[in-house]
Amino acid sequence: MQQQQQPKKQRSESIVSIKEKKVRDLMVNKKRLVEVPYTASLAHTMNTLMANKVTAVPVAAPPGQWIGAGGSMIVECDKQSKTARKHYIGMVTMLDIVAHIAGDDDDHLSGGDDDNGVTNDLDQKMNVSVSSIIGHSFEGLSLWTLNPNTSLLDCMELFSKGIHRAIAPVNGEMENVSSGVELVEAASSYQMLTQMDVLKFLKDNAGDELQNILARSVHDLGADTEMIYAITHSTRLVDAIKCLKSAMLNAVPIVRASDLHEDDRKQLINGRCRKLIGTFSATDLRGCYLATVKSWLGISALAFSEEVATSPLFTASDTERSESSRRELVTCYAESPIHDVIDKLVTKHVHRVWVVDQEGLLVGVVSLTDVIRVIRHSLLSVSDDQ
Repeated sequence: MQQQQQPKKQRSESIVSIKEKKVRDLMVNKKRLVEVPYTASLAHTMNTLMANKVTAVPVAAPPGQWIGAGGSMIVECDKQSKTARKHYIGMVTMLDIVAHIAGDDDDHLSGGDDDNGVTNDLDQKMNVSVSSIIGHSFEGLSLWTLNPNTSLLDCMELFSKGIHRAIAPVNGEMENVSSGVELVEAASSYQMLTQMDVLKFLKDNAGDELQNILARSVHDLGADTEMIYAITHSTRLVDAIKCLKSAMLNAVPIVRASDLHEDDRKQLINGRCRKLIGTFSATDLRGCYLATVKSWLGISALAFSEEVATSPLFTASDTERSESSRRELVTCYAESPIHDVIDKLVTKHVHRVWVVDQEGLLVGVVSLTDVIRVIRHSLLSVSDDQ
């Protein structure tokens, strides 16, 4: 009888160990926060994103002069005097920049190779200050923060709702703060915690019970969906940018479609059960010189996604370019175990995996949000059964 009860005891200890983890446990090897000043141009901001290999940065401004996104008052203070040095007024992501490039006028980007108006317009748009575009996307509207004493499960709850990143005080500086989720005090420095950080932590610290959860199939995630926003192989880059903005999506699959109407090339379609041939992501634009974007506005998004990996107009190093040139479609099947999806998300450093059938037809998508949500739900369910 004692031997029969042992596995249950081991499962319980595994759950307890995960539930005892805090946000500070995930921040041990994180670098100091990458940020940009509110006066930085969008061109400078894109260079910062590329140099630091990140997809979003908080915007810092002088204290007392701004109302932060969502009314936040996240302040960095001098460690000795406690005097406020800067105020984080919001977050700017590549999607914000893409939305700004797309603009509100359907005709302001024609995508023609000889259109000087396009060139001049893009130059002007990238010269504006970063503070002027805060709020173009959901993430820019609210600056999320995490208490370092927040439990991993509570942190996962935040990220399971589609929040991609949050900032937290540097480990060791907030010992006296209560264990609630939100941060309410200033700190001398911060770090960024992302969905990917949580997923990597779970992958590296998966106990026996978590391994059982990760052995479940992708089908359990509910990833097989009836509607999957996509663009076609003939959609131009300029129109793909507008599609990302219109739906506030960070990425869309590129599908092959026949017998298309002209309008289909300029708008999102349902990509379900169409042949998956590529991915267009807002982050693809991050690695491009401004001149590259201007010269490629008229080509297809598919051609752009293929050329951006190998072109000398891409700002990556030779090593990074060589790795990017081997970039492949990141896919899985509905029957694939969740741990396979996590491996692909982490090793390929992507935020979504496309679900395809045996013929390569698109049937769904699994995002970081989906994976974190199902793992958290399963952990809580197993804990309740103990």
